[in-house]
Amino acid sequence: MYNPEEDSFLLEKEVLKFAQGKVLDIGTGTGIQAVAAAKREKVSSVLAVDVDEESIDYCKKNVINKKITFRISNLFSAVKGKFDTIIFNPPYLPHDNEIKDKAIYGGKKGYELIEKFFNKVGNYLNKEGIILTVFSSLTGKNKIDEIIRKKGFHFELLVMKHLFFEDLYVYLVRKI
Repeated sequence: MYNPEEDSFLLEKEVLKFAQGKVLDIGTGTGIQAVAAAKREKVSSVLAVDVDEESIDYCKKNVINKKITFRISNLFSAVKGKFDTIIFNPPYLPHDNEIKDKAIYGGKKGYELIEKFFNKVGNYLNKEGIILTVFSSLTGKNKIDEIIRKKGFHFELLVMKHLFFEDLYVYLVRKI
């Protein structure tokens, strides 16, 4: 299970500003984004999913909110319907044999899981819906920008934070 770090807290601040309607939180981890979204009056419901069964069990035991439902899902595998807001806090780091934590790797180069997400997200996003996501410069900002554009989306940089070895980016993404 991925415990919230700087990237999660940056994304949480934007979720508290922008989440609305029916929300999908992909990669919920400890539920930090789902809880932030549920705090918004403009949010009617939150479906929070994670591929990690331990994360979902943790959330079901520790997060009590009538707006939130937790479910095991590999990206969209157990998701039905369309959403007004989709939150994605993906693992985005390139694979490193020195570190054993699978919760931080987005694939060999870091962007593969993000690419899978953008290949399918359009099927689950309402026409005027938004995506809120976070990633690192270690993933390759130009590559992420290219993936988003190729899939027919426009992005806006909401916040960038420089850490000692990387930059973190939070994007608001919409269909073109």
